[in-house]
Amino acid sequence: MATTSIWSVKGRFDHLMAYVENPEKTQGLSGVIGYAAKEGKTTAKEADGNRRYVAGINCTPATAYEEMSAVKRRFGKMGGIVAYHGYQSFAPGEATPQIVHEIGLKLAEEVWGDRYQVLVATHLDKANHLHNHLVVNSISFVDGLRYRRTKQDYHRMRTVSDRLCREYGLSVIERPHHGQSKHYGEWRAEQEGRPTYRGLVKAEIDEAIRQSMTERQFFRSLEKKGYEVKFGKDLTVRPPGKPRGLKLCRNFGEEYSMEGIQRRILAQGAMLPLPAEKKPPKVIYRNYKMNGKVSRKITGFRALYFHYCYKLGLFPRKPSKQQRTHFLLKEDWLKMEQFSQEIRLLSAHRIDTAEQLSFYQTDLEEKINRLVSQRKTLYQKRRTKPVMEDNGLSFTIKSQISGLTAQLKSLRREARLCEDIASRIPLIKERLRTVQQPKTFQTKEVIQDECIR
Repeated sequence: MATTSIWSVKGRFDHLMAYVENPEKTQGLSGVIGYAAKEGKTTAKEADGNRRYVAGINCTPATAYEEMSAVKRRFGKMGGIVAYHGYQSFAPGEATPQIVHEIGLKLAEEVWGDRYQVLVATHLDKANHLHNHLVVNSISFVDGLRYRRTKQDYHRMRTVSDRLCREYGLSVIERPHHGQSKHYGEWRAEQEGRPTYRGLVKAEIDEAIRQSMTERQFFRSLEKKGYEVKFGKDLTVRPPGKPRGLKLCRNFGEEYSMEGIQRRILAQGAMLPLPAEKKPPKVIYRNYKMNGKVSRKITGFRALYFHYCYKLGLFPRKPSKQQRTHFLLKEDWLKMEQFSQEIRLLSAHRIDTAEQLSFYQTDLEEKINRLVSQRKTLYQKRRTKPVMEDNGLSFTIKSQISGLTAQLKSLRREARLCEDIASRIPLIKERLRTVQQPKTFQTKEVIQDECIR
C-alpha cells in the first residue's frame, strides 16, 4: 500500500541560492533537493557495505541542483514555481528499501521521465516508515514548458503507483478518501497545539451540534455565530467576514455531512443527562485598606491592546457580561505569541501614542547602528591582530563580538515588533469597528426561516 501526494514549491529562484548550504530548508528548489537527498536519511548498511538510495532521472544526483538551474536559465524561467515536491509512502513492514526505491524510480520514469528532471530519494531514517521523495523540475528540458500539476496529473501519478504496487505484490487502497489531506503548516500547527483556521471553524461546528437538540436549532446556532449556510451535495458554511466558505464533509469527514450531523444530534439527545441543581454562589466579604493614591488610567495603544484582549476573551469577564467572541477576532488566536510579545513591549516601555512609538524606534535604530559600528571595529581588529601574538586578546575580542551579536539580536527583534505594532493598530481599530457594527433588522419570516431555506 502506497499513499502519494505532490505539491508546488514557490519562490524567486535568485533568493533560493542562499538555501544551498542549508539542507533543512524546504521552501526552495535547493532546499528540497538537500532535504530529499540528505545522507542520514538515505543510507542503509548492507552486506556489501553502505548503500545510498538516491537516483536521478535525466540528471545526476550529485549535481541535480546545478542541472535543474541550468535548464531554467536556458529558457529564462527562473521565477514562479521552481519545483514540485512529492512523496510516496508505504505501509510499515510491507516492502524492503530496494523494492521501495525501484518503485519510486519506475514511477518517476513513467510519469515525468520523457520531459522533466526528477530526483528520487528513499528515506530510511525512521523505523517501519519507508517512503520516497520526488523532486520534479518545473521546467521541461525538452521545450521549456512549465509542468502544471492538475487533478488529471495527480490521478495518473496515483494510478501508476497503484499498478506498480500490484506488480510487486503490495496492497493497494481500493477506495481512497479524497479531500482528507492537510497542508503541512496546518498539520505542524496541530502537532504543536497551535490553533488553525479550519480548526476554529470545526470547533464552532462542534459547539453548535452540542448546543442543539434538533436540526433547526443547529442552523439557528450557526446563524447566531454569524455563519452563512449553503445547501448542496455538501453543506457549505462561510464564517463571518470571510469571502469564501468551507465544505464540511470535504474538509472534516463524513461526520460533518448532513446525515452525520443529524446522527450526532439525535445520539446526544438520547444521552442528555438531567440538569444538576445549581447551588447559590458563596459570598465572601473582604476588607481592603487603600493608601489614598489614585492609579493612573491607561490610554492610547496599551488601552487599545487591553480592550482587544478583553474582546478576544483572554481576560476574565463578569458572569452578567459574557459575550461570544466574534470569529474575526478568533483569527488572532493564530498569532497569539506575537500578539503577546507586542503587548509586553508596550507595557514595559509605557508606549501609548504613535509619537512615543516613533521615538522608541528611533532610539532602537541609534543603538543598533552604534553596536554594529562597535562590532565592525572588533572584526577589523581581529583580522589585523595576529592570532599567535596574544591568544588571550583574541579570545577577549571573540567574546565581545558574541556579546554584541546577542544584543543586536534582541534589539532587532524589538524593532520588528515596533513595525508590527505600527501596522497592526489600524487593523485592530478596523476589526473592532466591524465587530461593534449594529446588526441590520430583518423581517420575522427571514429571521426564522432564511437559514433553514
